[in-house]
Amino acid sequence: MKAFGMGFDLATFLAVYGAIFDGDLTSYSIGGPALSLLGLGSLLGEPQGLSGSHNKYEGDLSPIHGDLYQYGNNLPRVSQFAALYKLGQENGDSVDLDVLTEFRLQRFEQSVAENPYFFFAPFSGTIVNPAAYTFIYRFMANKSAENPEGVLDGETLKSFYAVTGNYPDFTITPGHERFPDNWYKRNLVDYYTIPYFQEDLLAMNLQHLQFLSVGGNTGTTNSFVGVEPADLTNGVFNATNLLEGNNAFCFGTELILQMAPDLLSGLFHDITQALGMLTSAVNDTTLGLNCPQLTSIDKTKFNKFPGYTKLKPNGVYKA
Repeated sequence: MKAFGMGFDLATFLAVYGAIFDGDLTSYSIGGPALSLLGLGSLLGEPQGLSGSHNKYEGDLSPIHGDLYQYGNNLPRVSQFAALYKLGQENGDSVDLDVLTEFRLQRFEQSVAENPYFFFAPFSGTIVNPAAYTFIYRFMANKSAENPEGVLDGETLKSFYAVTGNYPDFTITPGHERFPDNWYKRNLVDYYTIPYFQEDLLAMNLQHLQFLSVGGNTGTTNSFVGVEPADLTNGVFNATNLLEGNNAFCFGTELILQMAPDLLSGLFHDITQALGMLTSAVNDTTLGLNCPQLTSIDKTKFNKFPGYTKLKPNGVYKA
């Protein structure tokens, strides 16, 4: 991710996490099983890369890709791109973090209203999903001496998403994404690191408390029910302390450790190595954050959500 300016700490954590849940512990593909992932005796099946990582890495509420049970697939949606583009135009042809926060709220409300199986998962919802939005601005914005944080205008956004045409009659051509002409990444001394991301995460959460609502629809649209953090974590986290300091980030990363044994048992014959790698990665990531220590969660709180229960252990939806 050097081409975009991602910090070593953030890049390392995401790479290790992806290799554990979507690969062979050392690598993973964007979509489908890579040759290096096949025929490994320690694996129960064939890891499908990011395309098979639903609720483990990827999840509902993507900025540009649709929810599976909203459209029947998770392909890029012109309507969603157009909605983001419109917000940017109303902001002076600038897609910044305020625009992306507003757009994320729109997508949250849209998923609740249109996806009966919408599930806002513990890690992919509270950590990966906000990153999907903040990364758009933090990495795609064109940097300059006059605008070191970057300016992300409509034409730059279209180039990164392989979009052609004029609003609202856009066309998306997957596989044609490219860096825009005369585009400059983040300064070498200003890589986007985990502390930067934590600041963006907290800012989003303070504006819209829905972004901390682990939970989902219960089989019909507009049936969203959240899980009380205190009930889920035996009181370690609650609605108040999640808005303090680094606790929201701690909440998301520590939850995945508690979910990991169930998820990994569907991927590996022996989860010891994978769980050890994940524990080490989480510990390295949260070092010095003074995170409340989460030792167990009540996973039965998720049983009411078909978006959770319809998943096979390997992250593929049951028919």
